[in-house]
Amino acid sequence: MMETLTNMTTITEFLLMGFPDDQVLQRLCVTLFFLIYLVALIGNLLIIALTSIDQRLQSPMYFFLKNLSLIDICYISVTVPKFIINSLSNTHSISFGGCVLQVFLVIFLAGTEFALLLVMSYDRFAAICHPLHYEVTMNRGTCMQMLKAAWLSGCLYGSLHTAGTFSAHFCGPNIVHQFFCDIPSLLMLSCPGEQILEYIFIIVSCFFAFICFVLMIVSYIHIFAIILRIPSAQGRLKTFSTCMPHLTVVTLFLSSGFISYLGSTSPSSSSLNLFISVFYSLLPPSLNPVIYSLRNRDMKVALGNILGGKCIANK
Repeated sequence: MMETLTNMTTITEFLLMGFPDDQVLQRLCVTLFFLIYLVALIGNLLIIALTSIDQRLQSPMYFFLKNLSLIDICYISVTVPKFIINSLSNTHSISFGGCVLQVFLVIFLAGTEFALLLVMSYDRFAAICHPLHYEVTMNRGTCMQMLKAAWLSGCLYGSLHTAGTFSAHFCGPNIVHQFFCDIPSLLMLSCPGEQILEYIFIIVSCFFAFICFVLMIVSYIHIFAIILRIPSAQGRLKTFSTCMPHLTVVTLFLSSGFISYLGSTSPSSSSLNLFISVFYSLLPPSLNPVIYSLRNRDMKVALGNILGGKCIANK
């Protein structure tokens, strides 16, 4: 017991050793991460600008989309800049407090994004299944309350998991085999038998996430039932196209998160775990703007108006 306490008090920093020390590989990864980060920033900032400036993009769907872009900017900014700075300065350290903060922010923002995606599924349900009552149901006050609930639930989610992870004592080397502090890697460093609190939180949060996912599925069953009743094929396609971006983002977010945490529990293949964590932390924030704007005519029109040309909207 004394040895465990000693180990805990001596850990003042962690070493993020996700990538090998090969300088060429490090530079290549830094370049790739920087380009992805730049794409994510430009894409999400563009969505925020368009949904703030254009008066036709003031519906609840675009209000939630703007907040999703804000979350994605914060989410990718928690991990990538630190990795780039560490690689360029040839250091791998992160302070104990910095690691705690990084874990909290990653889980907090991921939880908020999941809650917001649930809210966005309800928005599509209200718009398609109850169009006559949509403006009353999804008024500005209701949207603000839903947004506050999403952020508060994410904050609670992040606080619980951070407390559960760092309530354990850490034994052995302080080397984290990732490019940022994530919960599965930190649990591997904790003393045997002391991860029980965080495992309880993981089980409870997985159960809660499953319930939310079931609610999404139920809402989309009703949505598809309404779409199939639309007489014209063009009407069905137009209505269905408003749901596809959200469905794609939900699938990408949940599948990447599930694969990341399932794969990270296995220490047998650290390179595979690293690839999975990169997939989980970089792809959703960088692809979400493309998914939501690529086939959205209103976004194309707004972008075309800002750029001073109509060719984008007509493609």
